[in-house]
Amino acid sequence: MIIPIKTQNGLYNIYLERGALKKAGEYFDLDRKVMIITDTGVPEEYSKTVASCCKSAVITTIEMGEKSKNIDTFKYLLERLVENDFTRTDCVVAVGGGVVGDLSGFVASCYMRGIDFYNVPTTVLSQVDSSIGGKTAIDFMGLKNIVGAFYPPKGVIIDSDTLNTLPDRQLSNGLAESLKMSMTSDPVLFDIFEKNDIAENIDTIIERSLNIKKYVVEQDEKESGLRKILNFGHTLAHAIETNESLEKYYHGECVAIGMVPMCSLSVRKRLIPILKKLNLPTEMDYSVDSLLDACRHDKKMSGDNITVVYVDKIGEFELIKMPFSEYGEMVKRGLSI
Repeated sequence: MIIPIKTQNGLYNIYLERGALKKAGEYFDLDRKVMIITDTGVPEEYSKTVASCCKSAVITTIEMGEKSKNIDTFKYLLERLVENDFTRTDCVVAVGGGVVGDLSGFVASCYMRGIDFYNVPTTVLSQVDSSIGGKTAIDFMGLKNIVGAFYPPKGVIIDSDTLNTLPDRQLSNGLAESLKMSMTSDPVLFDIFEKNDIAENIDTIIERSLNIKKYVVEQDEKESGLRKILNFGHTLAHAIETNESLEKYYHGECVAIGMVPMCSLSVRKRLIPILKKLNLPTEMDYSVDSLLDACRHDKKMSGDNITVVYVDKIGEFELIKMPFSEYGEMVKRGLSI
């Protein structure tokens, strides 16, 4: 299946197909020098399969995890491009999860003022979320994604066979983002989570999630309006992620917690059983006040106000601008139930 994505500068395709990894040479322009960026958590066979499709490939492996998404790794990757004599006609291919994709895209956007970038996401989280939209970034001074650029890829391959090597916790981590999108935009997808076997419906879940994000991003590429709905649950989630005392939580687990207070009581009563079904957390043993301090650095802050995404009914959403103090009280009430 081909899902075309329109951007302000053109169009790129997402190739959604089991076994597509072996067809990278058909779907991407790899008849040139290619820097393949991956991490230590990704099976080597994935990057080697892509390398076999390239005219000339340099595989660079970074340490897995959010801690690698920093300016030192960014500098290291640029050094690798220079050391291997990459030119403006060469390209970067990311093979891995969201950290690899974010770093690779940002490096490609900056090297020689921009070289081609392709993405091969190998986790549920990166397949349903960061594979669309062109957001690239690194963390800086303890703040998540604070330095980056909008830089869409030239193409994306989503091969759900790569999910076979993922631990169950990582699968759930990614499914939290799909669940998030179902809550704001797709009651049918929400019903799949609520009533059906997840593993048996994984391809449908990925496809429906991609189509939601495709619609949103095509309407609002630079996050000036509608795209803000993709931040549902993320204000609190990012605060949890950047707290060193809470490093045990993955991104999707943070989003799961962040969604709980941002919906009506009737929605919450349906949401929490699904989170438990996916083995995702619904609460945490930590001071909410401490996290709220970090929330003040959120990009959705405007003066003393913050814009939040609120779900009153499955498949519908509201963008509400409120005083930050009111947001804090909403979070405390929601997490106390």
